Amino acid sequence: MSHHPDATHRNLSLIFLFAATLFTSASLMFVLQPLFGKILLPLLGGSPAVWNTCMVFYQSILFLGYLYAHTLSTRYNRLRQIQIHSAVILISFLALPLALPENTVPPTDSNPTFWLLWTLFLAIGLPFFVVSTTAPLIQKWFAQVGHATSHDPYYLYAASNTGSLIALLSYPFLLEPNIGLANQKAYWSVGYVLLCLLIAACAFVLWKTRQATTAPQERVESMTDEHKLSLRTQLHWLLLALVPSSLLLGLTNFISTDIASVPLLWIIPLTLYLLSFVIVFSKWNDKIHPLMVKLQPVFLLPFIAYAFINPADLPYWAYLILHLLAFFFAVMVCHGELAHNRPHTRHLTTFYLIMSFAGMLGGMFNTFVAPFVFNAVYEYPIMIIAALMLRPGRINSPLQQMIAPALLLSVGLIIHVGVDDLLQHFDLIALSLIALTCLTFLLRARPVGFALMNGAIIFLALGLHGLSSHTLYQERSFFGVLAVREAVLTDEQGQPERYHELFHGTTKHGAQRLAANLSQIPLTYYSRPGPMGQLFKEYDNNNQNWTIGVVGLGAGALACYAKEAQHWTLYEIDPLVVEIASNPAYFSYLSQCAPNAAMRIGDARLSLANEPDQHFDLLIMDAFSSDSVPTHLLTKEALALYFNKLKPNGILAFHMTNRHLSLKKVLSINAEALHLASLIQEFKPERDIPLVVATDWVVMAKQPETLEPLRLSRLGNWQKMPLYFDMQPWTDDFTNIVSIWK
Repeated sequence: MSHHPDATHRNLSLIFLFAATLFTSASLMFVLQPLFGKILLPLLGGSPAVWNTCMVFYQSILFLGYLYAHTLSTRYNRLRQIQIHSAVILISFLALPLALPENTVPPTDSNPTFWLLWTLFLAIGLPFFVVSTTAPLIQKWFAQVGHATSHDPYYLYAASNTGSLIALLSYPFLLEPNIGLANQKAYWSVGYVLLCLLIAACAFVLWKTRQATTAPQERVESMTDEHKLSLRTQLHWLLLALVPSSLLLGLTNFISTDIASVPLLWIIPLTLYLLSFVIVFSKWNDKIHPLMVKLQPVFLLPFIAYAFINPADLPYWAYLILHLLAFFFAVMVCHGELAHNRPHTRHLTTFYLIMSFAGMLGGMFNTFVAPFVFNAVYEYPIMIIAALMLRPGRINSPLQQMIAPALLLSVGLIIHVGVDDLLQHFDLIALSLIALTCLTFLLRARPVGFALMNGAIIFLALGLHGLSSHTLYQERSFFGVLAVREAVLTDEQGQPERYHELFHGTTKHGAQRLAANLSQIPLTYYSRPGPMGQLFKEYDNNNQNWTIGVVGLGAGALACYAKEAQHWTLYEIDPLVVEIASNPAYFSYLSQCAPNAAMRIGDARLSLANEPDQHFDLLIMDAFSSDSVPTHLLTKEALALYFNKLKPNGILAFHMTNRHLSLKKVLSINAEALHLASLIQEFKPERDIPLVVATDWVVMAKQPETLEPLRLSRLGNWQKMPLYFDMQPWTDDFTNIVSIWK
């Protein structure tokens, strides 16, 4: 039977219209997320928790949008649906153009999570709500327009997720490097208007076809009355969507805390998450899903062996790839099961509603529950285990279900025998755990036993690493996981000596020797042989009465350069850092060297803006979120602010040690743009001195003469900053992480 050309054209044009609407909606959603995350990051020190909290907001509004779409499409006729949705769209125009509310300042004395959510709601709540309603509502409308594929419109969800994927990847590589924030907001508003026109066109098609499709639709729905959704089915959907959502945020936090705190890396898990939806809702899922189920246990073996049991043997990029592969297989199996069990179109909006509700619950667990329950990112391994439990397979026998608890009990008894003896046999225990991981492969067809066995191994490995690191204190705040550890060095006489270290994630933020005659010596990045020691020594004769500001507290080592007549002000965004540095049981730099230093808690730029102009003789910028300097502290406007607060002959010292980013390019270009004199020293210790490390510092001043004594001194190798011409200056409106990647 041949098709009429007009009918074929109409079929294709309908698919194109509805797919284009979904594609545009998803693209706008996933441009808005990094766009507004970037606007808000400066207010909260660039913490990865800002991105995770934004994700919770987006998931919550997405759920409300899906609930609205479900209610609208199941309780109202087509005309009323169009009328109500048109009114909602018109109201949303009140939020355009996009902008932060006036006088937006985060709290400094409490967790800023709820402030952040409220700010997002006021700024973008309405337009984001409209965008979030589009996926289920447009697919439901497509199911009612009488198209040849209206009986199974789920393939349009692949178009939606393709738009999400393209938008997400284009942001750091295309939009951010070429378009400033102000223009990004303007272009987004234009795109939003275009989306509203496309939704109007879809509504017009729905209205035109209402008579032709009403009767068949009613017949379909009456035939499916007997196939009502069971509670078990709905709970299964909920778990299959909740676990990947929580796993996404858990891995994002884990990457930022324990692998590398680089903003560009945060989008990789989200990209894989979206890619999984594109694949599983395509026509290839029936072939791909069984393959993913088979391959997941194979990739799990090296993942657990190297990522948890023995991570020290791998470079960070290989470590990252292992985690990303394990994550991808986990979400592919969960989302593959979800797509495999998708319902008839009558339950389409219910299906998406449960998915979005699960996504919101997963995000809320990671943002509101985990940080208050766990002192490290334990939600991540917990969700790895939960994902393994959701694998398709057979129920375990009682004997198999006892394997993991028995393993935990036996190793618990071993630990009880003696920690010191245990650590002496650390390598043997690690090899035993790797052998056990290989044995778990035999349980791959039994999800519960497989998950429990792997879970026992993961948490035993984590416990062993905790014991071996001699952690004295570990706590988690909005800004990350902080740990105080005790370690041993070999002193100048060849004797073992204990000292304390402060870690933010995997990045060391300071150390202190404990002996009374050594406890006031600044160490690590702030050592006397290093750039900071050289600076204070060179200006020793004229810095007796200096007013000094330090942004970023760490363990407080810089305070031991303080003199009695100097006035020191310390700026720190995380109250937990202040608590640790002020506790003599962990670090005594502050209590011994600068007990009267003023302390300011809050974001550095906001705090410095409140200080009098021409107030400081020396301003030291040492703010880090794990291994990265928050970008808003590096911009042209930030440098201008610092020099407004410095005296005419004042000095700005900038710490820029970084494993992944070439920060000197940003500082050099911005110093040139502001006509500032600058020197750089990439310091490497000439001999092996305990706890003196390689570190990079830049010093700047308005006049070259101010820095001339330092350049001419023989204390260190201070050189003029190299010039760069391959990048435009960073501003509050424009930053480009890709251009400074090492």
